[in-house]
Amino acid sequence: MIARGFLSDYFEGVAVKRLSKVETSPTSSNQHEFNGSRPLRDLFGDDDRKNIPTRFIWLGGEQAGVTAESVISWYDARRKHPTRTEYRLYYPANEVTAMMEEGETFFLALRRDDTAMVIITPAGSTVQNQLLWLFGLEEEPELEFSAHEIGGNQDAELDFTVRYILDELGIEPEEPESDKLDSLIERFGMKFPTTREFSALARSSLPEISVRDNSDDALVAWLEREEAMFRRLERHIVSERLQNGFYSAGDADVDGFLAFSLSVQNRRKARAGQSLENHLEAIFEGNGVRYSRGALTENRNKPDFLFPGAERYHDADFPAERLTMLGAKSTLKDRWRQVLAEAERIDRKHLLTLEPAISEHQTEQMKGVNLQLVLPRRLHQSYRESQREWLMAISDFIDLVRKRQIN
Repeated sequence: MIARGFLSDYFEGVAVKRLSKVETSPTSSNQHEFNGSRPLRDLFGDDDRKNIPTRFIWLGGEQAGVTAESVISWYDARRKHPTRTEYRLYYPANEVTAMMEEGETFFLALRRDDTAMVIITPAGSTVQNQLLWLFGLEEEPELEFSAHEIGGNQDAELDFTVRYILDELGIEPEEPESDKLDSLIERFGMKFPTTREFSALARSSLPEISVRDNSDDALVAWLEREEAMFRRLERHIVSERLQNGFYSAGDADVDGFLAFSLSVQNRRKARAGQSLENHLEAIFEGNGVRYSRGALTENRNKPDFLFPGAERYHDADFPAERLTMLGAKSTLKDRWRQVLAEAERIDRKHLLTLEPAISEHQTEQMKGVNLQLVLPRRLHQSYRESQREWLMAISDFIDLVRKRQIN
């Protein structure tokens, strides 16, 4: 078994609360402090901890994020008093705290490297649900802090779902199989291969995986392996580029550096979607499912997959109830509505994603427009009990299209 590591390797503990009006309104309070309640004291301890380096993050909808580097301080304002204590959690004003609004959720996570993260999310949002699940917090945040140490029953293995959320926070866990990964990617030297090549190598490096036995686990295993190989090769290439420096005519090439950084981010985003589709193709072929990928429909739309294929879709005599379409998006944010217009002959659309813990509000919206969410089965456990019965696994989807393609 691969030693993936655990969440406790990165986090010491977490506290969470719902923000009140007095904590967010500049006219109500300019102190930038929280009272040191018992949960915070359990988390920080009794000693003063001043100027803890802290990354403040506000996370909202798609591509909505603001970050600020600052500090927090935990201290007893009556430290010199012989009998009284008055603990406070102080934070200076910054771009993120200026955006805080009443009702939003305030996460405070202490890290193992003696730094902290403060994360602000809209109440009831997908990102709030993801963080609650990540940190093992089952209840909705209240106005008072709740807190716990991360470890024991509250410790999550760094599997695909956990890594997904950590990536959203800008945390890249260490890869435990670096030697094996290096042996797999050495053939590429210092150049990225095509995504299709990378996907094929990921599958061939895991010969024990069977799509017929378990398509859900196969997809996750292939994606994990390809992601690890990509990040390892990317690390080598970026490291070499940084060592060479960014200079132009003897001066620092700021534009060159920014362009290189942007290319790294764009490559990650583009590769993730293509990788998902490549592995889904292998799953459909391995299960004997007929399909077309990226075929044109009405108004030059291109659904990711059509079943049993484009020819049948454009055959007016072929029954519409035997047609199926599947959109594939590694992350959804607010983009899931894009698939609704991609195949007019098909009333009930299917959408596969890798995004954990999507909010109940969004899944209810999906139900309302006849859109069925499909996820690898292991991601189902990140959703609330009320959502899980409605979710469809990949194996369930394959059973559906198999029945519909029978001649």
